[in-house]
Amino acid sequence: MAKHRGRGIASINYPIGMNLGGDPSQALVHSNPSGKFTVSLSSIDLGQGMKSVTRQICAETLGVPVEDVYVDTADSDTGPHCMGSFASRGTHRVGNAVMAAAKEARGVMMEAAAEELEVNAADLETDGRGTIHVKGAPHRSISTKDVAIAAQFKQGKTISGRGIFLVPLSEVNPETGEMSPATCYAHACLVAEVEVDDETGEVAMVRMDSAYELGRALNPRLVEQQLVGGAWMGISHALFETPEPYYPDPAHGPRDFVEYLMPGPGDICPHDIAVLERPAADGPFGAKGPGEMCANPVLPAVANAIFNAVGVRMDELPITPEKVLRAIKAQGGARPQARR
Repeated sequence: MAKHRGRGIASINYPIGMNLGGDPSQALVHSNPSGKFTVSLSSIDLGQGMKSVTRQICAETLGVPVEDVYVDTADSDTGPHCMGSFASRGTHRVGNAVMAAAKEARGVMMEAAAEELEVNAADLETDGRGTIHVKGAPHRSISTKDVAIAAQFKQGKTISGRGIFLVPLSEVNPETGEMSPATCYAHACLVAEVEVDDETGEVAMVRMDSAYELGRALNPRLVEQQLVGGAWMGISHALFETPEPYYPDPAHGPRDFVEYLMPGPGDICPHDIAVLERPAADGPFGAKGPGEMCANPVLPAVANAIFNAVGVRMDELPITPEKVLRAIKAQGGARPQARR
């Protein structure tokens, strides 16, 4: 009896969003008298960092500090329309809508500033720190707060903008009817190394190495955190999570997440991540987003690593010790494959 190590690889490409009637998302941006801006969305942050990213996109487009932007994810009754937080579409679809709304709001803001400074709006620029000044003459300036006050109490203007992103309809192949469901794709490759105990069937993660191409990383730290967390979601799907043997009757199954089987701190292994930036032509500042692809390459990579370690092909998830042990016994013992 022994423990065998194996290495497996998997690569994927993943469509960003779904072309369902254009897959639209809308956003509203407006300022209050203090010069702070609010982004109104019906797009929900599920913990993936969408509020942070849309806040950055809005601030960059307006030319104001990120701390001057607040994102309100209300609901579908009070917020603008959104198809939903699914299909890895948040950064791309919602980000584009926020950018469009912020551009419109910026136009009003610059016109209001131009009226106060008695210049043409085209002669003004923002410094990203809350000030608008005349190009080449930074001493002739006005704060965004003072612009907001003047617009609302003196000029009778609302500094606001509306934005929507709609995917152009795909061309249809006249012979096959084939269409393209997405305008851009993200890509990933992951190598998993495991250790398989041929006496118990237990699979332990040794390390992971991965590379993700996801457009431009607007918030590198958030991207890294999402990729790490998503990879362990993939490990959980691959090796742990199952309602067996009680499905579909949960009467004797786990009652809460204390009893439900998931990887814990002791199961974590080193994970080296390389983020490759290839900006998307139609993404907000080139972004696509990680989304669901964080977990996708892990499952086949782990299955391939198990085959490399003991020579059994596992085609049913999760890959539990019982299944591994049965497969090893069925083939007459572990058969480690050559490692390259």
